[in-house]
Amino acid sequence: MIPPKHIVSAATIITNEENEVLLIKGPKRGWEMPGGQVEEGESLKEAAIRETKEECGLEVELTKFCGVFQNVDRSICNTLFLGKAVGGTLRTTDEALEVGFFPLDIARKMVTWGNFWERIEFCLDESRQPFLVDF
Repeated sequence: MIPPKHIVSAATIITNEENEVLLIKGPKRGWEMPGGQVEEGESLKEAAIRETKEECGLEVELTKFCGVFQNVDRSICNTLFLGKAVGGTLRTTDEALEVGFFPLDIARKMVTWGNFWERIEFCLDESRQPFLVDF
């Protein structure tokens, strides 16, 4: 029997002093939060920090673990954190064709891939945390 293959990812919802949320525009899914796969030997926190730096140039401090969205059919667990920028320079990359902080009402219209906006909402609403969402 072949053991199941699982993907674990980590993403960070980053807000600024104006309560705007950081979004990156990826080449495949459009606007989303920075994040990606956890590498072997890497913690969830380390992955969230690394992915943010790689994708948009910001150094972040994670302030809270929020929860997990699990795609059961595809064996993907996406862990989600809140964070704040503590250094670096916001920039575009091959993984983030556009980057910026946006007011929530505008960001809500920009994020259209799957349940990505729902993930952001869960992270910004403390009454829903910690969460485990299966789909």
